[in-house]
Amino acid sequence: MPVPRKHRLSASVLAVVLTLPLLAGFAHAELADKNAPMNIEADALRHDDASRTSTFTGNVVITKGSIVMRGNRVVVKQDEQGNQFGTISGDDKAQGFFRQKREGLEEWIEGHGDRIEYDSQKETVRFLGNAALRRFRGTQLNDESLGSVITYNSATEVFTVQGGGSGRNAENPSGRVRAMLTPIPKDEAAGSAPPAEPATLRSSPQIDEKRP
Repeated sequence: MPVPRKHRLSASVLAVVLTLPLLAGFAHAELADKNAPMNIEADALRHDDASRTSTFTGNVVITKGSIVMRGNRVVVKQDEQGNQFGTISGDDKAQGFFRQKREGLEEWIEGHGDRIEYDSQKETVRFLGNAALRRFRGTQLNDESLGSVITYNSATEVFTVQGGGSGRNAENPSGRVRAMLTPIPKDEAAGSAPPAEPATLRSSPQIDEKRP
């Protein structure tokens, strides 16, 4: 469902560094998503073949493997190599929305913002304007980060949260970053889960940072 604007939360003043534990072992976003076809439904379409640009308007729904994106207006460009670049805009009723499953887990990453920029080549998503990034285990919300700009790399699972005056509102007049982190369950912390590298959704000033 679209994310109502009245439910949007805070933003930040400064860029921050956070570590959000992803509690079920090492994992990435669905590996097949990058090369999956992009399917789009909308009320209207305008296509410019010369610039390889398609503009969709009205209740736009995009699927690409496990990825789901929604917005009121979406502009998609494709380069000669087949990489896809999308800009998703919300409207007065709802923000742009993004959702992607994590490989091999019943976990999903969700985010929303006034505008979303998707880059299939770099496997990055930027949420701009009253942005939120959340992790769900099944239907349970586990981790949440709120800011004015959030950039998420689904290949490395690194994200950045930046601030700005646009995040100041009645709920958060200072415009500071807000995050909710769920403790690791005792059985998983004690080692009942497979002894793999801890899966963390990490924040860094460099979104293209490589995972060691």
